[in-house]
Amino acid sequence: MIRAPILEDSVLKKTTQRNEIVDALTLQDLCRFCQAEESWVIELVGHGVLEPVGSSVEHWRFRGMSIVRAKKACRLNRDLGINTAGVAMVLDLLDERDAALRRLARYEMLSSGEVDQ
Repeated sequence: MIRAPILEDSVLKKTTQRNEIVDALTLQDLCRFCQAEESWVIELVGHGVLEPVGSSVEHWRFRGMSIVRAKKACRLNRDLGINTAGVAMVLDLLDERDAALRRLARYEMLSSGEVDQ
């Protein structure tokens, strides 16, 4: 089982000292943000967990939901010991659950007359 290794604290300090708002993260920036090895993040891409923009690894940029999913993936792996394929499945199931909860909330609002049709 491949684990997302935790990098040294000095790496995290370097990334948290900047107070910049960024549109996208490079592979290296995402690895620092998640405290994970590049090979593990590349494996997440291979399993469809993350969807970078760019034609090659050197040009990959991670945006929005990919950054959120990467952080969740790291926590699932680190805290629960779930392997990469398991992380992909768990994140897909969580996405399906969230979509179902949103649909349910919408139906409840429609049935109570709170939403104009």
